Amino acid sequence: MSETEARGESRSATVQRQGLELVRGLGPWAAMAMVVGHIIGTGIFLVPRDMAEATQSVGLVFLVWIFGGLLSLAGALTIAELGAAMPEAGGAYVFLKRGLGPVWGFLFGWMNNLVGKPASISTIAAGLMIFLSFFFGALRETIFTVTIPLPWAETPYRFEFTWAQPAAAVAIVFITWINYLGVRLAGRVQVVLTVLKVSAILAVVVLGFLLAEPEFATDAPLLPPLADLGLLTGFLTATVAALWAYDGWIDVTLAGSEVQNPQRNIPRAVVGGTVIVGGIYLLANAVYFYVLPLETVASTPNVASEAVRRFAGPAAAAWITLAMVISATGTLNSSILTGARVPYAMARDGLFFRATVRIHPNYRTPAGALLFQGTVACVMVLTGEFSDLFSLFIFAQWIFYALTVASVFGLRRREPALPRPYRAWGFPVVPALFIVSATALTVNLFLQRPVRSSIGLALILSGLIFYRRWSRTAASRA
Repeated sequence: MSETEARGESRSATVQRQGLELVRGLGPWAAMAMVVGHIIGTGIFLVPRDMAEATQSVGLVFLVWIFGGLLSLAGALTIAELGAAMPEAGGAYVFLKRGLGPVWGFLFGWMNNLVGKPASISTIAAGLMIFLSFFFGALRETIFTVTIPLPWAETPYRFEFTWAQPAAAVAIVFITWINYLGVRLAGRVQVVLTVLKVSAILAVVVLGFLLAEPEFATDAPLLPPLADLGLLTGFLTATVAALWAYDGWIDVTLAGSEVQNPQRNIPRAVVGGTVIVGGIYLLANAVYFYVLPLETVASTPNVASEAVRRFAGPAAAAWITLAMVISATGTLNSSILTGARVPYAMARDGLFFRATVRIHPNYRTPAGALLFQGTVACVMVLTGEFSDLFSLFIFAQWIFYALTVASVFGLRRREPALPRPYRAWGFPVVPALFIVSATALTVNLFLQRPVRSSIGLALILSGLIFYRRWSRTAASRA
């Protein structure tokens, strides 16, 4: 038995002696809502502007949405095999650990637990406050400002603390509390929020086509000349924006141990959810460009709100803002639920802080991991530094996406007898295409942001120091 297996069995035995395990409280609808409701956040409302500005072409915007959807689907088709074969808490942490080796699983978890998920949660909560400030203007008011002179900088560092920051922290605490009370409750909340957000988007689509005047349609050419040298650059820039809007198709596997009938429901949720979101995105963009000319889409920060204002009047814009509040809340809920399962799984193996392995005796939720994750996220949102930290890990996230998909090759070689209720469609071509595309994307991101990417990579690799320490400690206790 390896040291990794020994420490895993030792810590798992401790949990079992306590008689505590996570419960399978997420049914098929909740699992689907975890995918659809997590992916559809604020991207569909905001990124069409960036994509239109980058491509200057209606046709290219749709091609980018299709390309990004197909790339995400290629990853989802492979992740579905891993999630159905290993429906455990931790998802990608488990897949990487068993497919490529424990150190790769640890590095993913290190990134996820200390920066990736907390910064993502902080970003979502901060965005939620931006939308809520439409209704509550006091959120934009400054409480205090601190100016700190920096010897190495020409201008001093200015920190502005607004009411939005403590309000965002309250939102994080509240949604964490819902998840603390039970995975079934959190799943029901996710289903309701997902139905509301999808209904709102479809309402915009239907009403836009019914009420919009013909003169709002764009006369711009569908596709630019193929000889345009800026075509590839614009396409790649728009693709990054699209992939951000599609992000989240992997997250339900992080809570695999709590999905009912996971061999069936995880593949359906991951693959079906990604396809559903792709269809919704194409419909939403169709109505955007039906109502607004290309130039307006490329210059309007909130495209959805402007489209609704055009065909339904200024008063109706408040409704789309409310839809954004609901959408962001749903994404926040699913992000908090799935994110906490990674530190729990790592602590169970002895590779993270011991407190995060604790399960609530009544609610059967990873209470310690939820508390840890919520605390880090609140610190980030209160200090306002999460955006800088999150940008360091954008490219690293896609490195781990590529590695996680690559683990399907390692697992088929290492564990050929592993029961696979669902096998990745198009294997090995589809996973290979995803790996190549994801690698190309990370290289492009590194070239665009070499300093930030290097810092992010260094911070992730610093986890090796802790991996060695925790490995030795866990091995001595095994």
